Amino acid sequence: MTIKGIIFDINGTLTDIHTNEWHDDVYRVISNLLSYQGISLEPNVVKYFYFQIMKEQRAANIDRYPEVDIIGIFREIIAQHSTDFTRALPIEKLEQLPRFLAEAHRAGSRFRLQLYPGVEDTIRQLHHKFRLAIISDGQAAYAVPELHAVGLSEYFDPIIISGNLGYRKPDERLFAAALAAMKMEPSEVLFVGNDMYRDVYGAQKLKMKTVFFKSNQGVQEKGGVRPDYIIYNFHELLNAIRFFDSR
Repeated sequence: MTIKGIIFDINGTLTDIHTNEWHDDVYRVISNLLSYQGISLEPNVVKYFYFQIMKEQRAANIDRYPEVDIIGIFREIIAQHSTDFTRALPIEKLEQLPRFLAEAHRAGSRFRLQLYPGVEDTIRQLHHKFRLAIISDGQAAYAVPELHAVGLSEYFDPIIISGNLGYRKPDERLFAAALAAMKMEPSEVLFVGNDMYRDVYGAQKLKMKTVFFKSNQGVQEKGGVRPDYIIYNFHELLNAIRFFDSR
């Protein structure tokens, strides 16, 4: 096969990331931030509403693989608990507040964000030869900013984020949208991911060839699913591409 494009997952494939949105300190910070907006909620109450609204979002979403809207969660918390002080804030601030709180929530819950060894050098090499794209389960408030923070956002087009669409991998519509934007057939595109179910299974539903990066994250096995190639270090992706080109 002749590879013309490569689609990557982000977290667990390009970036080694660790987050913990259950950590109590996250909600202490959000509670403090809300107090500056005229909203008085104890940290444990903020935490309760965060996960309760998330649960309600999932229940209301009819998609098979529903995605949540973190900005929407904070928009709802603000709407339910606004005071006269809150409503008197400048319109521009009120409009940006849900996104700002979503960013703060992610910042507070993030304990590690770094590239896996070999990612930057490999992506630079591939960028000169192939069209590179992203399909990632994530949120608009932080997915692309985190990719920018590790110095990679300029290499990918399109960048498709599940939070913008309301459904997540392995929903085949995400993969179809990337192929359409790239104007390529599945046989021309390789998908590289770290999750056997969401990444490999999802891409194979559209007959795409797959490389499974066996990193420290993601579902490692899925019954009946086998990737076309497995790598254990990111540099090995170059060997995988040579393998496919030789077939």
